[in-house]
Amino acid sequence: MDLSLLYYALQGLAGFIAFVTIWGWLPLDNWWVRGVEFPRIQIMVLGIIAWVGMIVFFSEWELGQWILFVVLSGTLAFQLRMVLPYTKLWKKEVQKAKDKPERQAHQIKIMVSNVLTPNDETKKLVDLVKQKQPDILITLESDKKWEQALQQVESDYPYTVKVPLDNLYGMHLYSKLELIDPEVKYLMIDDIPSIHTQLRLQGGRVVWLYCLHPMPPSPTEADKSTTRDAELLMVGKHIKENDQTAILAGDLNDVAWSKTTRRFQRISGLLDPRIGRHFINTFHVKYPFLRWALDHIFHSACFTVVDIQRMPSVGSDHFPVMTTLQYEPEEASKQEGNAPTAQAEDIQETDNKIEEGKKEGEKVSEEHRQEQRSFG
Repeated sequence: MDLSLLYYALQGLAGFIAFVTIWGWLPLDNWWVRGVEFPRIQIMVLGIIAWVGMIVFFSEWELGQWILFVVLSGTLAFQLRMVLPYTKLWKKEVQKAKDKPERQAHQIKIMVSNVLTPNDETKKLVDLVKQKQPDILITLESDKKWEQALQQVESDYPYTVKVPLDNLYGMHLYSKLELIDPEVKYLMIDDIPSIHTQLRLQGGRVVWLYCLHPMPPSPTEADKSTTRDAELLMVGKHIKENDQTAILAGDLNDVAWSKTTRRFQRISGLLDPRIGRHFINTFHVKYPFLRWALDHIFHSACFTVVDIQRMPSVGSDHFPVMTTLQYEPEEASKQEGNAPTAQAEDIQETDNKIEEGKKEGEKVSEEHRQEQRSFG
């Protein structure tokens, strides 16, 4: 192989990585901008290959090559800064739970599974739930078919909230713990639900649980990320303003290192148990190199982590993920310092985004109503 061709290919790759990174900094909500936030791991890996390759094949660089190398180094440093917090190289945001027998009664196991509506392998999830016995099961994209299949485990879950839909946004909540005044809300778009409920832990403490599955920015769904971003920020703002002890879980159709999810953490004060541990990449099941974390859990500082892990495939395009938390209020003061703090800019941007989201949501809702009338 002609090494000069390889060197030019490496320069082309370097230019592509630099371009994609800078493109993602554009202050736009369009899917073709926000979409580059998802594959940061892949961009980082390709950027490292290009960076190392340019050094290995270093010769007498001209000015353009020096500029390309400097720009690549800067953009690669940015990608590393976004990704490294979700590795063991970073300080843990949430402490490991104390391993004491008397503490086990204060644990809560939460399983989140985007089942994929057309997926007919319902037995896989049913068997997994029977095996793992989560205290809370949250299913996304679940319709009547999935609701009927999950009747096999329902005897173990006396508290349920069921929103079967065939528009890819159905949602079910099954709980062994008491649900207090659960509500189904449609925060941004008329046919995209979220579940808001209080939850009584085994020790009697009542906390809030929010289950979300907003619409993603993509060429086949939402043109913009506006409603997704606004829904997450609206809930985060509500949690903070009401000083709630809360857990938020679901398929957020966003990655943890996006500007919106990081702002959500600053606004809400909730912690991410993956920071300082590992990625928990849940999507896409079939493409190992093209995977990122879409299924999330965030929680207040009074919880520590027993375990968080990806579950085996249940036939969906998402892996389920199960997180075991432990209620340890005495650790809250230590962990609150790990939570990112909102600045005045965050508060203003959050308010602006929520207003934009409401307007965009009404527009999308009207489009959905027109589609239903045309098919009706």
